[in-house]
Amino acid sequence: MLQITQEAGILTITFDRPDKFNSFNRALALGVQDALKKAADDQAIRCVVITGNGKAFCAGQDLAEAIDPNGPALSAIVSDHYNPIILAIRKLAKPVIAAVNGVAAGAGANIALACDIVVAHEKATFIQAFSKIGLIPDSGGTFTLPRLVGFQRASALMMTGDKVPAAEAMQMGMVYQVFSAEEYESKVAVLAMRMAQMPTKGLALTKAALNRSYVNDLQQQLDLEEALQTRAGKTNDFNEGVQAFLEKRAPNFKGE
Repeated sequence: MLQITQEAGILTITFDRPDKFNSFNRALALGVQDALKKAADDQAIRCVVITGNGKAFCAGQDLAEAIDPNGPALSAIVSDHYNPIILAIRKLAKPVIAAVNGVAAGAGANIALACDIVVAHEKATFIQAFSKIGLIPDSGGTFTLPRLVGFQRASALMMTGDKVPAAEAMQMGMVYQVFSAEEYESKVAVLAMRMAQMPTKGLALTKAALNRSYVNDLQQQLDLEEALQTRAGKTNDFNEGVQAFLEKRAPNFKGE
């Protein structure tokens, strides 16, 4: 249901219900929450990759669970399953990469868009599928998508449920890079390794600044940048970066 691997400072979380297009049920959602907590608690982990097994990244909610009279109510699915995942991704003081290998629909699309860097297989697609079953976008979609693609386009995508191919998603601003089928796995691995070798504390502070930029006015954001820059300047990675620059060598960041 969920594969968790850890290697070279990279924690890879793989949705593993390929026969169900990696749709979410309670067990999968709680497993992802636990994996993100592990990433937060383990100092050896410096980058997280979220991806899917098989043809899909994640098709969203398993509707069989959603309509099961003995299953969780929709309110519980949103509040107990998805909201904690989105908050954990945004609060995690490490870079989170969504490697979208196939269709990302509904909550699956919005979990991907909540990540720090979104890359996609050339055959991947993004679908705000909620309108097709009379629901509204959740998992932070109404917060994130308008900020990525603009209000009008987000509104249209949510109301029509149109499928967005990876290349078009990149043009819209939903995706950072699209990789060919031949290069997809290697490019994702290179990006993850690159992030794991970056100055993690600085990246975490950058993420904190971006999170606050959604609500701060200009003066508040300038004040926050000053405070966070001061903290960044006290890290070992800052000292290492400066020394490496002066010595004309590659830096050896340790995330400290």
